[in-house]
Parts: sequence; structure tokens; C-alpha cells
Amino acid sequence: MSLANGVNPLQRFFRLRQGEVGLVFVMGLVLFMNALAQQVSEITAISNFLSEGGVNQILVVWAVDSVMILLTMGVQSLIVDRFGRISLVSWLIFVFAIAFFLMRWLYSSGAPEWLIYALLYLLATQQLVFFPMIFWILANDIFDVAQATRLFPLITSFGFMGKLLGIGVSLAVPSLKDTLSFFRPEGLLMLEAIIYLVTYLLFFLGMRKVKIRQTSQVHETVKETLTEGWAFVREVPAFKFLALSIMMLLACDVAVEFRFLVVSDQVYTDPSRYQVFYALYRLGLTVASILIQSLLTSRIIAHLNIKNSFLVKPIGVLLGSIWVFVQANLMGAVGGALMLRLTQYTIDEPTRKAFQSLVPEERRGRVSIFMESYLYFLGTLLGCLGVGAIVFAGIRLGFANYSQIYLGLSILGAIISIWAILKMRRVYDSSLLNWRLKRRQRGKSVLDRLEF
Repeated sequence: MSLANGVNPLQRFFRLRQGEVGLVFVMGLVLFMNALAQQVSEITAISNFLSEGGVNQILVVWAVDSVMILLTMGVQSLIVDRFGRISLVSWLIFVFAIAFFLMRWLYSSGAPEWLIYALLYLLATQQLVFFPMIFWILANDIFDVAQATRLFPLITSFGFMGKLLGIGVSLAVPSLKDTLSFFRPEGLLMLEAIIYLVTYLLFFLGMRKVKIRQTSQVHETVKETLTEGWAFVREVPAFKFLALSIMMLLACDVAVEFRFLVVSDQVYTDPSRYQVFYALYRLGLTVASILIQSLLTSRIIAHLNIKNSFLVKPIGVLLGSIWVFVQANLMGAVGGALMLRLTQYTIDEPTRKAFQSLVPEERRGRVSIFMESYLYFLGTLLGCLGVGAIVFAGIRLGFANYSQIYLGLSILGAIISIWAILKMRRVYDSSLLNWRLKRRQRGKSVLDRLEF
């Protein structure tokens, strides 16, 4: 279908057809607002929790966060097909607004600040993980495949802009909080509540006349989702080794990220200075990720192909862990964390999504939920318990260099992850013949020809 006559140059540049402008704007604005609020929440929470609760306690927050991810994914599997997609997104936006109002009330009621910032971090994770998942389910129901291919990159760009603006707001907070009240902690909580209320109204008004295509709905319990996902991963060799690799990498992530926070917190002891540093770190990470994704990701994956691309993240984690182990300073901590996150955001996540397209449609949701929630829970909890035990024992025994132990284990975990991916590569072709993939046996040839 060609562009309709009379389409203005701006619509033609963004490849927007008649009737799509308003819908794309509303969907993009929702993603923009959530990304803006999420960045402010996460940067503010991390920066202030380290001074109020102590850096070692972040391990407890991460462990609780993994449980929260597990629970919300379970809730998602129960409700996503039981309610209208538009209503579900509307209510989720409204719930976020209420959550921030409640946190503002907690702050004014004199609740401990470490508790407020811990809760803010947990909420930021739901903004980052749960909301986009529901949002893109709605988007896939609104747009057909041809529209999605054409419009999703444009909608996603709104999220990138919101992310950058959120980092910019976080950078401005330390210098403006003494002169502008809404840059103070209580003001930021109220500001985020207002952002979600405005988003709710815009989404409600903008989506009133939108009709989404009906999809078949399968109602499953959490137990059925877990059982199917576990059976699939256990019985398909390639997925089994990939699951082991993911768990090891998540545990390594905890060790490297924790070391980054410990070292940076020692260098920047003032919360305001730390917030500026952490916002600049996130800005550099975000800009680098956008540039790599735009210019290199598709070329790297196309050159390596899917099964070899899975080696990038384990190698990055191995090099990052070694770098942090050798360089016991801020440069080492930042370099290690960047190696870990850049390989994850730019190569590993797109590769994993492409690999999951091998799973038949009727099982893909359950397998995806299992790998994105249950493996996240197990890997993160393993890392938190392991690092926490080493920190506790090191402090009790007066061993000053206990960080070398958990970083050494991170190196070992990365090596195990590389071994698992090498094993996955060996069974990759035979796994495509597994009966659980029987409806997608042609997937090998299709997937190997994918252009990224």
C-alpha cells in the first residue's frame, strides 16, 4: 500500500499513513512518560539508598526485587488474557500513579528514608520490566505485522528520548533541589505521580475509539506456565544449556554490579555528588547502547549468527570480572560494569529474543515467562546469597580483601557460562529436531537467514 495522497512531508519521512499519526503519538508518549519516570526513580533510589541504608544492604533489595519479578510475572500470566489490553494498560498506569502518591504520603509521615528508597527501587524495576511487557503486548494487538515492522522503531524512539530526559532530570536534581521544591525527594515523588496521572488521561482519551484485533485467549495457571516452561527447557538440549548460562551470568551480574556500587560509593560519599556521577554513568551507558544498537548490532549478529552471538555476553562478563578483579579502583569498577551491561543490552537481549522465535507460538509465552522470570529469580538470588555470605564472613573474620573472593567466583561463573554456550552450539542442530519444536522444524533455515 502506498502512502495516501496529501500526506505531509513529516508523515512521509516517518512513513506514517492516514490515521496512524494520533495512535503512534499516544503510544509513543506513554512509552516516553514511563521511561522518563523510570530513570528518575532508579537513579534517585540507588543514589540515596546507598547513603541511607548502606551499600551492603542493596543485596537484600536485589533479592527482594527478584522475588517481585517472579510474582509479577506470575500475575501477568494470570491476568494478561483475562482483561482487555487497553483496560489493562490503563489500570497499570493508574496503579503507578497511586503508588507514587502513597510513597509521597510515606515520606511526609516520617517513614525511614532507607525504606522509601528501597521501595522506590522496587517500583522502578516494575516500571522497567513489567510495564513495557504489557505495553508491547497491546501494541502487537493493535498493529499488524507490516505496521509493526514500520512503526515499532518509531514508537521505541520515544522511549529512548524519555530515558535521556529522565537522566537529564536526575543530573539537574542535586543543583536545583535547594531552589525548586519539586526537585526535592518529596517533590520528585509527587512529580512522578502527576506524570502517570497525565499519562492516564492522555491514554484514556487517545484510545477511546481504538479497536484492537481479537486474539485467541488461553487461560493458564501459574503452575501450568511453570510446568510447561520447565519441561521445555529441560527436554530441549539447546535451551537447557542456555538456561544454565543465563543463571550463571545473572549471578555474575550481581557480583560485578555490587563491586561497582561499593567502589563508587567509597569515592562519592555525598549523595548529591553520587547522583551526578551515577546519572552520568547511566547517560554514557545509554548513549553507547543506542549507538551500538543502531550501527553495529545487526551486523555483529548477522556475521556471527544466532548460536555464536550467545558467546558475546559471557565473554564480556569474563573480561569485565577480570578487569574489576585486577583494577581495584573506580576505573576498574566502571569498566567492568560497562562491559557487562553493553554486551547485555546490545547483543545478548536481541539474540535471546530471536532465539525464542524457534519456540512454537502456543508455547512461546510460557517459555518466555519461564526464562525471563524464573531464571532471573534463581540466578539473582544465587548471586545475592553468594555475595552476601562472602561479605558477611569477610566482615566477621576481618578479612579486608573479601571482594576478591566473590569476583573470583564471578570469573568462574563466566567460564561455566562460556562452557554451557559451547555445549549449546554442539547440540543446536539436533535440538531443532526435538518434538517440542516439531511445528517449527523449518525454523533453522528461517532463523539462520534472519537479517538484523
